[in-house]
Amino acid sequence: MKKYYIETYGCQMNVAESNAMETMLKGRGWVEASSPEDADLAIINTCSVRKSAENRIWGRLGAYTYIKAQKAKENESLTLVLAGCMAERLHDSVKNDAPQIDFVIGNNDKLKLLDIIGNKESTPQESEKYIFTKAYHKDGEFSSYVPIMNGCNNFCSYCIVPYVRGREVSRPVDEILEEVRRLDEEGVREITLLGQNVNSYCYEGCHFPQLLEMVCRQCRNIQWIRFESPHPKDFSEELIEVIAREPKVAKHLHVPMQSGNTRILGLMNRRYTREKYLDLIDKIKQRVPNVTFALDIMVGFPGETEEEFMDTMSAVEAVGCIEAYMYYWNPREGTRACSMEGQLSDKEKQQRLQRLIGWQLANAAKIKATRAHGVQKILVTQVSRDDKSKMLGRNEHGEMVAFSTLEGSSVKPGDMVYVDFKLLNGNTYLGEQVTETSV
Repeated sequence: MKKYYIETYGCQMNVAESNAMETMLKGRGWVEASSPEDADLAIINTCSVRKSAENRIWGRLGAYTYIKAQKAKENESLTLVLAGCMAERLHDSVKNDAPQIDFVIGNNDKLKLLDIIGNKESTPQESEKYIFTKAYHKDGEFSSYVPIMNGCNNFCSYCIVPYVRGREVSRPVDEILEEVRRLDEEGVREITLLGQNVNSYCYEGCHFPQLLEMVCRQCRNIQWIRFESPHPKDFSEELIEVIAREPKVAKHLHVPMQSGNTRILGLMNRRYTREKYLDLIDKIKQRVPNVTFALDIMVGFPGETEEEFMDTMSAVEAVGCIEAYMYYWNPREGTRACSMEGQLSDKEKQQRLQRLIGWQLANAAKIKATRAHGVQKILVTQVSRDDKSKMLGRNEHGEMVAFSTLEGSSVKPGDMVYVDFKLLNGNTYLGEQVTETSV
């Protein structure tokens, strides 16, 4: 019985693609190993979005040198596959520095995994086109990713994605709707439509707002539909209207900002200004009153002045987000930003990031404190580790709540229940389950 082990790093698309590889392996009779030491095949599905992500992979490759040597002493073998964006960026040259790798497989060839290792093609010819598969769901989970497009045409000056994922390609509408129907029949509770630039989706004249509306029509058991990651320049008024009128669309939106200064946004090639971004946020707030936001925020971009950094701080405050992914600019070989003038020191970038983090956490805490009331629908995720008498769950805004259940109820992960929010404790709400009739 052959065993596999998969390590996944980076974005949600990588998670979805790892799920697809796992489904493929199980379909061929493979079983999951509890550790790489117990596996016949190990796959590292990599990320290249920042240098720190690749550094983690190099550390893991060092560990695999030891694991393979130990297995060899026991007359056992381990096939090691490097897949994903780092494999795409470095191609087969990575094997010069890491000879413990047996196969290097780019993003377009992940689903050819078994054919490649079966034919012993240590340097497989890469496919020119990205191929979608039928299913990206991990068995037993009540949330699922649904990739709808791959690649990016934007070429933001700091971003390596277009170079490792290629140009945009959209998945056929019928394939997406069929997967959603299947997930709905299996009792999945929430899905996330995925793409590097998800709202630029276009297949044979069907654009993202129309697709999102069609997906909503497919869902009965599925309660929340999310999408990641949109680009502000493609966030149309038609899309805002779909979000406003469709109750299945979760009212928590990830709208990457990156910078709150127009000059820096221009250098980033983001193709919107500070004013246009904040105007978009205002339009969404007007049409979707209960909306909450998550942001991507980058500081320390080449040439960023103290005043321009403060513009970002003030823009974050104006948005009023409850969640933010904050980081400082990290040079990526091959992107235009690497050769720009005005490179900041790591010390200055780190200082700005710490100031931003402190600022945002304080703002988010104030906003979340005002939301500690009322009855909300909750997706139950697990039993609380701190208090076994309570369950944990998330609302449609992604906020965590620990709650006591109704006497005699048998609440389990994957259930949808109603909870009366009482107060905020740190970053987690506390509440009590109520009956649906009391809503």
